[in-house]
This record gives sequence, C-alpha cells and structure tokens, in this order.
Amino acid sequence: MQDFVLEKTNYTCKKGQQFMIEGAPMQGLYFIYKGKVKVLKTGIYGKEQIVRLTTDGDTLGFRGFGTSNRYLIAASAIEDTVLCNFSNDVMHSILKSIPEFTYDMMLFYAEELNKSENRVKKIAQMNVRERVIDILLYLLKKFGHTNNLLNINLSRKEIADFAGTTDEQVTRILSSLKKEGVIKIVNKKIGLLQVDKLNAEIIEHK
Repeated sequence: MQDFVLEKTNYTCKKGQQFMIEGAPMQGLYFIYKGKVKVLKTGIYGKEQIVRLTTDGDTLGFRGFGTSNRYLIAASAIEDTVLCNFSNDVMHSILKSIPEFTYDMMLFYAEELNKSENRVKKIAQMNVRERVIDILLYLLKKFGHTNNLLNINLSRKEIADFAGTTDEQVTRILSSLKKEGVIKIVNKKIGLLQVDKLNAEIIEHK
C-alpha cells in the first residue's frame, strides 16, 4: 500500500471552493485529510440539495467509480480543507491488488447505501420541524461540540438545503426551538441544550 500512497496528490481547497462537479468525468477518489465538505445533488429547477456532510477521513466520489465514470454529485469545502486524491488508474490498481482494501470499500459502500436509504425514508415521513431537529442531532453526532456549540457552522440556507425546505422555515423553527430552551444561538452558531428532548420529538422515526 505504501507504494500507492506515493501516487496520491494533495490539494488545499478554500472555504466555498467547489472541487467536484456533478456530471463531470471522474478524476479519481478524494479522501479528506482535514476539513469539512458538503456533498450536493442538483434537484428540480436547479435547486441544490445537500445529501451528505463529510469530515476528516471521509471518502468522496465513490458512487461514480466503476459505473458511469462521472461524478454523480458535486462537492465544495465548508471551511479550508486539505484533500488527497488517487487517480482512476491508481484506484483500479489498488482494488485489484489489495483484497483487504477492496473488502473494506465494499463494506463502506454498503453502509453508505443504507444511510442514504434511511435518509430518503426520513425525509418522506418527517415534517419540516422534525427534519430540522434530525439534522441538528446529526450534526452533533458527526462533528461534536465545544462549549455546547456545534463544531460546524452551517448557514440557514445550508440547513434548509439539507432538510429539503426553505431558509425562512429553518429560521422560524430555530427561533421556536430557542424560545423553548432546547437550543441556543450564539453569533449564528447553534448549541443543543436539551438533546434528550430533541431526540424524544423524533423517536418514532429512529
């Protein structure tokens, strides 16, 4: 594996920079060394939908690998992010020569497919408030918190794009949750004060 590691290319993406374009020919797989990235699909009327948020150690671009050979999603940095890229040829060589890695990738694909199916189910069954709460809990689990504030700072639009709703709805729901004392908002950063209460509100969808 060490020989293949020497074949990787490192990139630094600035906050807001898009480095994968939906429908573009694949240029290999990306692995996040450090940073945070949002994964996007373009929906009806060109509206962007955030389908996944990623951070250190996560893999990007795998869904187009070996099928259409085109990226099925877009990706852009939420903050300054360091990536490493393995070209298509290098990835094919790795998969053919290192069975353990291929097996791990197969398990990873299966887990991501399961997560994707569960997310589609939740979006179909949850109301907007429940979807926003579910995302807040997801952010806590995925990125953690410091001083009761989430370690990721998404705009209201980004939360809306993830929840499949509008900025106005998100602002209204966050304001309501703040009044209820279950979250706090400090300089636009969100903190979860009563996680048990938030979990209880969406327990039937778990």
